[in-house]
Parts: sequence; structure tokens; C-alpha cells
Amino acid sequence: QVQLVESGGGLVQAGGSLRLSCAASGSIFSINAMAWYRQAPGTQRELVAAITSGRSTNYADSVKGRFTISRDNAKNTVYLQMNSLKPEDTAVYHCNAEATHDDYWGQGTQVTVSS
Repeated sequence: QVQLVESGGGLVQAGGSLRLSCAASGSIFSINAMAWYRQAPGTQRELVAAITSGRSTNYADSVKGRFTISRDNAKNTVYLQMNSLKPEDTAVYHCNAEATHDDYWGQGTQVTVSS
């Protein structure tokens, strides 16, 4: 089992920045990749950014150049640095861990960007 705890969400004005954190615990040796997803009301959950154990990264087109995903293996934590935020970035952001035999999800953290 893997437990994920997100933090760092909040309310920010357009153009501002936030950094989300996702701390993993439990069977972390089984994790192959970690990612951030987001879901706005009335929409499907979408991939925002992902990072593999080898630190390869992948981003949604809508956030390229503005968001950066990184990981600190010593702290078992993945970060999402979000710059130049836009109102359309408003959503609940969920951390995901892709493990050998299962996927795990955090509880989510709300990000609200005001115009």
C-alpha cells in the first residue's frame, strides 16, 4: 500500500504561483512513476504532469512552460511548481502514484485562480 498526502493548494490571483507537494509513504519501493492530475467541476480528470523514477517528465500542452514537476527521493515527495496561473487552472489537483500492481491517489487539494 502507498499513502499520498497533498498540500500547497489555495487561492491565488491570475499570474501568481503556487507549489503543490505530495508526500508518499508505505510501499514506496513499488512506485514506478508519479503524476499530478486535475479535475474541474463538470469535467473529466486530466493529466497535468508526470515524472518517472528516471526523472523523465511529461506535461499537458496547456501547462507546458508554466508548470514544473520534480521529485525529491530523499523526502519521498513530488512537487508541482505552478507559475503564471490562469483562471482555467482552477481545479482539484490529485497526486497519483503508479506502482507495480496498483495505482494510488491522494485526497486532492483545491487550487483556485481568480481573474
